[in-house]
Amino acid sequence: MVNGLKVKTGPQFYLYEEGGISKVSDLLESYGAKRVLITHGTVSWEKALPKLVFLNDETIQFFYHRYSGECSYAEARRIATIIKENEIDFLVGVGGGKLTDLVGYSANLAKINFGVIPTLASNCAPWTPLAVMYKENGQAEGKTEHFYRQATFFITDPQLVIDSPVPYFIAGLADTLAKWYESELILEQDFLQDESFLKLAQDTAKICKEEILNHSAKAIQDMAQRKLTSEFKQLSEIIFAVAGLVGGLGDKYARNAAAHAMHDAISKYIPESHRFLHGEKVAYGIFYQLALEGRWEKIDELYPLYQELELPVSLEQMGLFPKDKQIIDKMAEFIDSKEKVHLIPIEVTKKSLIQSMMELEGYIRKI
Repeated sequence: MVNGLKVKTGPQFYLYEEGGISKVSDLLESYGAKRVLITHGTVSWEKALPKLVFLNDETIQFFYHRYSGECSYAEARRIATIIKENEIDFLVGVGGGKLTDLVGYSANLAKINFGVIPTLASNCAPWTPLAVMYKENGQAEGKTEHFYRQATFFITDPQLVIDSPVPYFIAGLADTLAKWYESELILEQDFLQDESFLKLAQDTAKICKEEILNHSAKAIQDMAQRKLTSEFKQLSEIIFAVAGLVGGLGDKYARNAAAHAMHDAISKYIPESHRFLHGEKVAYGIFYQLALEGRWEKIDELYPLYQELELPVSLEQMGLFPKDKQIIDKMAEFIDSKEKVHLIPIEVTKKSLIQSMMELEGYIRKI
């Protein structure tokens, strides 16, 4: 048995169905919300507005804040100040992954309840009680804030989600695929076999992998044609809900490892990487972790899917391979500093981290 396993299964109320956003009024009433701050973006906000019928509730005073576009410490403090100055008693976020991260972190700073209405299926940010932090200029902080307070509700409408950019959905599939490949070897270790929650996390991660491998092509095609099919709805739900459940059940043993550590390193030390989505960088990170583990046959298995989904397979292919050796050294040092990477049951050193990066580039060139 392991000590200190923190299980956070997810939002207190979850609903993903057409017309579901109308239920927000009931949730706000149940929490006695009277002064509600709506934090939102721009394009997604305009698309979502027609479905936000709860804003017509005259028993609630609504306040509005368009966020800066980044989940940053400065923006979180700004929102916490707005909450304090206006005596806000409930916070609602409408938007994508960075916004839902920001809303969760800001609510925890202000110690109030919050709910989220995601407009994208690009990651599990709306589900998880953590926030990946960025600077105001978009550069990654290389830090994730974890908190105990979780969303009181996660409600959205598949008609809203399907009207978002397809590349974000594809990136979300890659980010979700990482749930299995990052945790597979960690959860197979003997000393973790008696942990029921970790078994649930492993089974959930396997569901994510199998559904993506079997149905992603159809779901992407359906989304491109704006066809709300069972495949699209199922995979979008897997991206932002089921994937979040993996880390919620498995804590640090099933949240992320080298693939996400590589994402963080790229985002921190290679500014040109900002043009790639989170999930695209994680997709490369999956290959990197498999190279680190010496599981080249898994890369071979995934390569056709990557080609079909047009996902990045190497830093060279992304146009991001550092010419300066010092950058590579800094990336390796950063990755090596992360506890999550050392949960993988192999010897991980700065030397092996650099060697795996180089070997992967050479391997991809030969495919």
